Amino acid sequence: MNNLPRLPLLVLCLAASCATTPERAEEPVPTAARAQGDPRAIEVAERVLERLGGREAWDRARTISWRFMGRRRHVWDKHTGELRLEEPVGEGEARKQRVVLIDLDTKQGRVAEDGVELTDPAARTAALERAYAVWINDSYWMFLPYKLLDPGVRLSWDGVDRLEDGRAADVLSLTFDGVGLTPENRYRVFVAQDTGLVEAWSFYEEATDTQPKFTLPWGGWRELGGIRLATDHGRGGDWEVAVHGELPRRVFEDFAPVSLPR
Repeated sequence: MNNLPRLPLLVLCLAASCATTPERAEEPVPTAARAQGDPRAIEVAERVLERLGGREAWDRARTISWRFMGRRRHVWDKHTGELRLEEPVGEGEARKQRVVLIDLDTKQGRVAEDGVELTDPAARTAALERAYAVWINDSYWMFLPYKLLDPGVRLSWDGVDRLEDGRAADVLSLTFDGVGLTPENRYRVFVAQDTGLVEAWSFYEEATDTQPKFTLPWGGWRELGGIRLATDHGRGGDWEVAVHGELPRRVFEDFAPVSLPR
């Protein structure tokens, strides 16, 4: 694999993909609605999903929390579509801690900064729109291997390449049929032949680009709540990834700080 320099954190939607919102657990994707692609690519993608624990295990996993690049924290209930997003906003003396409680289906919700709820409709709408876009971006970084077979994805097998340590990897190319926020993106995903896991990806801002904006590893794979998740994406920071059962309602209804088990 070509080793490209690791770039600074890109703007919000650079890696946002494209991707459709991850499926709700109670709504498994029908086989006919899955990604389209050549047989070899589909076979590799199916093998990845099984290596991660399988579709049923993914559907059972209830609530997942993670801190993107060690910064903003997401708490996502897959069964209800609710999200709690905590992130600092502003600079210097204007810096505040924002908490967004949003329904990802309706994109409606509530917002508070330093514990004070926003009542201005325009400010609240802007914060909710940002939270949804941030979640699309950050969830794709977390859950891409589970989304290889999503509807609207086109897969192709690009042959075998080598990871940085010399191990062989099947390379999948992902393009998109008008789904998500940035359907013009393209990804190349490197699936290690010995582990069956995604161990690197390359991002192309335009599907026709010949050089990626970045190539980064997927590592620190851990089994959490019956599924496997990568906890290292090559940009540093403790991602604090955890899988929970049903959490107390206050997590998605109250702006007060919450402590989650890890």
